[in-house]
Amino acid sequence: MSIRPLLPQAAVAVLILSLSPIAAATVEVTLTPLQPTVERGHDVMVRVTLTNASTTPQHLLRWRTPLDGVESPLFEVRRDGQPVRYLGRRVKRAPPGPSDYVRLDPGATLSKTVELSRLYEMSVTGSYTIRYRSPAMPAPGVGIQAVVGELTSNPVSIFVNGPLPRGSKVAGMAPEPGGAGLSYANCSNAQQEQLVTAMDAGRAMTVDSHAYLTSGRQYGERYSTWFGALDAARGARVTANFTAIKDAFENKPVKVDCDCDEPYFAYVYPARPYTVWVCRAFWAAAVTGTDSRGGTLLHELSHFDVVAATDDHVYGQAGAAELARTAPERAINNADSHEYFGENTPAQQKAK
Repeated sequence: MSIRPLLPQAAVAVLILSLSPIAAATVEVTLTPLQPTVERGHDVMVRVTLTNASTTPQHLLRWRTPLDGVESPLFEVRRDGQPVRYLGRRVKRAPPGPSDYVRLDPGATLSKTVELSRLYEMSVTGSYTIRYRSPAMPAPGVGIQAVVGELTSNPVSIFVNGPLPRGSKVAGMAPEPGGAGLSYANCSNAQQEQLVTAMDAGRAMTVDSHAYLTSGRQYGERYSTWFGALDAARGARVTANFTAIKDAFENKPVKVDCDCDEPYFAYVYPARPYTVWVCRAFWAAAVTGTDSRGGTLLHELSHFDVVAATDDHVYGQAGAAELARTAPERAINNADSHEYFGENTPAQQKAK
């Protein structure tokens, strides 16, 4: 999903640069289970408390907290020592604006109760270890959002009596039946026509990206801008990602649902291919170019576990470029980095 800043870019940059970078140690996170044992059919509830342990106000990105709901994997969940799959939304957002920050005064706390069993695969009976873990953001700079270091809570244990017996294997969710092709839900005739054009644009971006990556030429400025310095292993990963995204555009049963009135671009559930929900910012975007309709579909398809399993480490061109420069190992897993490589605006190299 994407929420576009309402203020002029210069004004946003001034505010962003005025926000204090947050070191992880200045904001403490406490996790508390509401019940240490959860019986079958009951929800798994935890309380997250954020406390400013410093002497100065701190600013937190709202979407890196559970204050407005959880729309990214903010928790690390393990069952009997094994990682548990996240089933919730992953959303595409615009770079943050002033309204995306929440102020936390010295000594102040913010708390939120979260129901975890709708966000993580917790249907199997077992002992679950849960930790809140919000990832660090890139280093600040002009046009880059203020930083929060990784926020990590204490681990808590909850025993869940689930509908499946202990030791059960949870199969991956299969694609919807029906074969390749584009289908719709809650979309008007006009929206369906626009979606055909957007799918064609996204497919063309992916074809060009794949051809560029497999052309045998040295990766040039286009690659390094979005994925960092050339590295054979990372380059192979990016190529494999675009191979899978291209296959999703061309051969998978993509379904677009228009029943979203949120200000975002779009969202998906990574474990539920291949349905994409498109929202208000999607319809306001151009078909091609930066943060376009075609690029948004590329971004969202990359999120599916059976495609490229990308994450949302940063949003926006400035953040993605900085990520490529400072943390290329994360850039190759960042959905916006793939989108901007595909959109290629301003144009750098194209496939020959």
